Amino acid sequence: MRWWVAVAWIEELIREAEKSVDEVEVFFVEGESVSAELKTKKVSLATTSRDCGLGIRTIHKGRIGSSSTNNSEEWRDCLKAAIASGKLATPQEWGGLPGPADLPMTPLAFDPDLCVEPETARELLETMLSGAQEHDAEVTAGSAGLSSTRVLLANSHGVRYSDEHTGVSVSLEAIHGQSTGYEFDSSWALSRIDPAHVGERAGFFASESAKGTDIPTGAYDLLLSPLAWAELLGNVYVPALNGRSVHAGRSKFADMLGKPVASCGLSMYDDPHLSGASGSTRWDAEGTPTRRIDFIEKGVLKAFAYDLKTAYRYGKASTGSASRGGYGGLPGIGHHNFVIDGERGTVDDERVLFIHNLIGAHTANPLSGEFSVELSNAFFMEGGEYQEPVRSAMLSGNVFDLHFMIAGLGKDSRNLGSLILPAAKIHDQRIIGK
Repeated sequence: MRWWVAVAWIEELIREAEKSVDEVEVFFVEGESVSAELKTKKVSLATTSRDCGLGIRTIHKGRIGSSSTNNSEEWRDCLKAAIASGKLATPQEWGGLPGPADLPMTPLAFDPDLCVEPETARELLETMLSGAQEHDAEVTAGSAGLSSTRVLLANSHGVRYSDEHTGVSVSLEAIHGQSTGYEFDSSWALSRIDPAHVGERAGFFASESAKGTDIPTGAYDLLLSPLAWAELLGNVYVPALNGRSVHAGRSKFADMLGKPVASCGLSMYDDPHLSGASGSTRWDAEGTPTRRIDFIEKGVLKAFAYDLKTAYRYGKASTGSASRGGYGGLPGIGHHNFVIDGERGTVDDERVLFIHNLIGAHTANPLSGEFSVELSNAFFMEGGEYQEPVRSAMLSGNVFDLHFMIAGLGKDSRNLGSLILPAAKIHDQRIIGK
């Protein structure tokens, strides 16, 4: 659908809604995507899809209603359903949808040269396969995905924002004996993806891990890869910064503003305008202008994340942190580019136990922070070189306590979805081995 056509019926929708409700918000998404999958070394599935969808949110006397449809021509029925659902909703504190701001509409995470075509996905798969051939491992599965999405947000206060996003993702799984290896990469631009490296790393972890030996139970200096650290952060630590969880008493950080919550060398912030990051945007899913939010500065808790609904309920201001899972989902508290930073240096010059990935991090208790995970693709490292692989071991502890014990951050950061972080060195952690 051409954008000027979309704008025409959206204006009509807003005029119609204003006859019945105080406010209305329209979230329209249109895009195309291509995905291809490998089974061993052959493409087993390739799909191309084009989709569009519409989400409507109405507010009347503090009652919020919503509805969605994948057929924008049915917007009238969708609007009626949203108004009807609002009549059944419980009234709440509401200060209004945002008005328009003078924001640039130039996309921040859009690759105009990206061809969302099956041939591009096939080339990515072939390049990953060539990388995996550097090691004695069998490819078991892989995938490549491309997408281009256009988003329009409009409301009855005059907001008319549009944005475009592109996405590229690749992943590969390999096996050697009983040992597996997995690697992936994703970005908004094709030039920022290295499929050969993804294949090579997956093959390396599978082939070298097969040589692993058991280690005795004891205390070890650990080096968590960005992927392993992200598993603990994403499942426990980042959700604790959600304002709704804080005020509902479901966050470890409730009543801890201004207090230390991590090592003094650690800072965490959301930077929605970061160059070269997939989550960059100038406005959030409710039309609130985005800005940098410093959650933790040198270990001290400084802020929580809020969307409009939570902010109005607790007498706060939105931090521009609203996000949506798609046109069918209501806005919720999230983040755009969550960055972990601090003083950087060499973290693998002395002997450490490197952990590439963790199995079971999703089972960690989000309130207490307690966790118990299995190490995956673990190696001893020294002088920046991989040494003896470790067959099997467990790590348990507390995610919140762990962040007081971080002794160093690696020089390079990795983009993992909406998280951007380096490797982290942690002293004297108890590993349960044989």
